[in-house]
Amino acid sequence: MQAFTITSTVGPYNGAMQTGRPTKTKRSEFGARLHAARETAGLSQAQVAAKLGIHQSSYADWERYPVALRPEQLSQLASILGIATEQLLGNSDSKRRGGPAGKARQMFERVSQLPRATQQRILANVQDSLTAYEARRAS
Repeated sequence: MQAFTITSTVGPYNGAMQTGRPTKTKRSEFGARLHAARETAGLSQAQVAAKLGIHQSSYADWERYPVALRPEQLSQLASILGIATEQLLGNSDSKRRGGPAGKARQMFERVSQLPRATQQRILANVQDSLTAYEARRAS
């Protein structure tokens, strides 16, 4: 019997995949909102920390533990993440933008909960389908 080598070439990191390793402790409410906003913006902790002029480990603590931030840090953080300060603080009085999450977004949120290797296989299939669609459309 002949052995076959199967290799998968997946493109660069995709923003739909979860970044980093999961936290071992439950995040604070603010930390959970901060983490979600950073993931949505497609930024790493190191990138946000660099823009804030602080160490990545200090920023990681903001996502993990209850912290007291200065008003200027909150506004700078909201600006970096492209969200309103009220959204970052969890004020639900501000009007919601957009409608309910689309089916594709819901599916990719579920995919982001899967192991990394499984995510890569799924995303490779999606990328192949998109490439084929774009090629058909260009013809």
